[in-house]
Order: sequence, then C-alpha cells, then structure tokens
Amino acid sequence: MSLRSAVRGVVRPLRCVFGPPSRGYSAVADARAILERELEGIRVAGTWKGERVITSKQGPHINVDGSRGAILNFCANNYLGLSSHPEVVQAGVDALKTYGAGLSSVRFICGTQDLHKNLEQKLAEFHQREDCILYASCFDANAGLFEVLLGPDDAVLSDELNHASIIDGIRLCRAQRLRYKHMSLEDLEAKLQETQSSRMRLVVTDGVFSMDGDVAPLPGICDLAERYGAMVFIDECHATGFLGARGRGTDELLGVMDRVHIINSTLGKALGGAAGGYTVGPKPLIDLLRQRSRPYLFSNSLPPPVVGSSTRAVELLLASNEIAQSMTAKTMRFRDKMTAAGFTIAGSAHPICPVMLGDARLASLMSDDMLKLGIYVVGFSFPVVPKGKARIRVQISAAHSEQDIDRCVEAFIQTGRKHGVIS
Repeated sequence: MSLRSAVRGVVRPLRCVFGPPSRGYSAVADARAILERELEGIRVAGTWKGERVITSKQGPHINVDGSRGAILNFCANNYLGLSSHPEVVQAGVDALKTYGAGLSSVRFICGTQDLHKNLEQKLAEFHQREDCILYASCFDANAGLFEVLLGPDDAVLSDELNHASIIDGIRLCRAQRLRYKHMSLEDLEAKLQETQSSRMRLVVTDGVFSMDGDVAPLPGICDLAERYGAMVFIDECHATGFLGARGRGTDELLGVMDRVHIINSTLGKALGGAAGGYTVGPKPLIDLLRQRSRPYLFSNSLPPPVVGSSTRAVELLLASNEIAQSMTAKTMRFRDKMTAAGFTIAGSAHPICPVMLGDARLASLMSDDMLKLGIYVVGFSFPVVPKGKARIRVQISAAHSEQDIDRCVEAFIQTGRKHGVIS
C-alpha cells in the first residue's frame, strides 16, 4: 500500500467524525435542545421529581441512600403492611422455586399456569363477582377495558379527576366521551340526560381519588345509573383490602356491592405491593377481554413469584378483617393531630392524608426537610395535581405504630413552623 493510499484511508473516516453533521445527527441535536429546554422549565417551576434510593425492603421503617439510620416511611401505598409480611414473602419464594421466574409468554400461548387461575378465582370471590382477569398492572387493566366494552354507539361519563390511566383508557375507545364535574351528581345527571339515545352507557369513577383521599358518592351514582339505565365502573386501587367492614372496598363501605358492575383494581398497593392489576365483573365481559383486550393479549403473564405473594395476601384478607380494621384509628389519630396543629388536610377518614400547601417549591422544600428529620414523604405538584394545589401526600399504614404517627406529626410541626405554614 502506498503512503498516499494509507493517508487517504485515515482521513476519510476522520472527515465523517469531524466534518459537517449529517441530517440524522442534526435532528438528534435539535431534539436534545428541545428536551433540555423542557427539563429546565420543570426545574425552574420547582416541579422536578427526583428519585430517592431505598436500600432496604419496603415497610414503615426503611433505609435511604444518603441518610443515616432508619427512616419512617409515610408515602408508600403499603396500606396493610403486607409488602414485607413474612407469609407473603415466603409464598413468593415458594412460587419462584416451583414455577420459575417467568413464563416467557403471553397468557393465550403458553403463559397460563394453575396459580394464575387460582388467583383470578380468589379475586372474584373476594369482590363477590362472577369472574376475574389479570393484567400486568391496573394501568393496563384500564387501558384494556373501555376499547373492548364500548363502541361508537355508546357513551362513557367520567369524573373529571379520574386517574390518568382511566383517562388514557377512555381515549382509546370510540364511544362518545363526556366528563362530569368532580363528584357532582347534578352534573352527572345532566350528562346522563344528554346521552339517552346511546346504546349503552358507562359511568366511570375512582372509588377513592388518590390525590385528595375523597370517596366517590357511589350510592347517588348508582341511583342515577339505575334511573337512566347506565352501568357503573369503579377503580378501587386505593380502596381494595382496607375500606369496608371486610376490606372489600368502596362499594362495601357504602353498601352498593350489588349495584356496581365492573371493578378494576391493583395487586401493587394493599395486596402485597408487588405488581399486577385486574378486572372483575360479569363473566361474558371477562371472556371478551381475554379475546380482545390488547394489554392482556400482548403482554407477558404476571411472574409466578408475584402471583404467589399476591395470592397469599388475598388469602389473609379472606380469612380475617383484623388488619383492615386497624386502619381507622391510626388514620384519625394523624388527621386529628395535624388539624389541631393548624394544617389543612384534604379528604376525610381515608389513610391518604394530603397536607395542602399550594406552592410546588414549598412542598418540595418541606419534604426535603422532613427527610432530614427522619420522615420520608414526597411533595406532589403539577402535572400530578392541578397548579396551585401542591401538597405533601401522607399515607398511613396498618404497620405504623402510634409512636410512628406521633413522630411524623411532630416533624411536620417543626418543619411547618420553619416555613411559616403554621404558627
């Protein structure tokens, strides 16, 4: 090879690297600049959501990277303390050993084991419904329901503050879509009157609204649905396992179990906290979801350890309501003490206890100061909640002791005084 050829072989690749950017490279650079501006806007607005790193198992007492000693956790959805319950953990270990780590398949190909069918049967029994179908998450359950159930001749009437997964799921269906004012029976009735020509109508609401901890007026909703010939759907993610005399949820709490037709809920909160969601309801609906629900048809089956631990959690609740019943007194202890100290707590009698602050930056600063005092809480701001409605959402668990709750209140008082929230 001549010297000239050798030099040419080196120079040509260097021109590709250091020469003018290609169109593809320019497009990526432009996109990067747009994304960086968007991220900077989030930081400036004080709504940046950092991720603290936990170095222990989930529970009322946790270890957090960068913090010394055990931290009291008051922001998990671990309502019943079952995430690390020894029987729930052991059931997951046993399922792992017996059934393996995963199925490497969707349900209808070769991804259904007897433990999946067993959990579906127990969930249907727990909710007193005909049948159940499992999903990878309740987000998937909400994404997979409305598109299958409702067509262009139908109408769906949804509370304006329903969870994002409900909103996204409804967007996928071809039905007429109407939003009614939050928990307003008057506006719901107006929307029902407006849609009387529809073939089928579905009223859609969260049983408990996760940001405010308020409970949907289900008796009134069911009255209107029956008067106008509509069905009722509720999302029970923040109710299953601990609301109602036996922990069956909002419909049991309000005495309308036989008047609510479809329920979506989660295995990722009170029922062990691992992952997974499900729909319970009439058997023909569940059968149709198995045939047409896209998140079900095109997602891997729930891993056996998750199914095993969730099954044990449901079995514990079917056997006794003792854990669920312990929630009320602890919830009211926190709410009463915080209110007496001068804080505004949204919702009523639910373990979701939003400490209302208004300002996003204040919510972020206060949550950081709470961590320094050994209390893990997180500030919520736009777009998770409306602008001007920032808060610190506290969640009470059956695993918290009275001493844990009192310590949390004292930390709030100290932090609230520092930031001028209370005097």
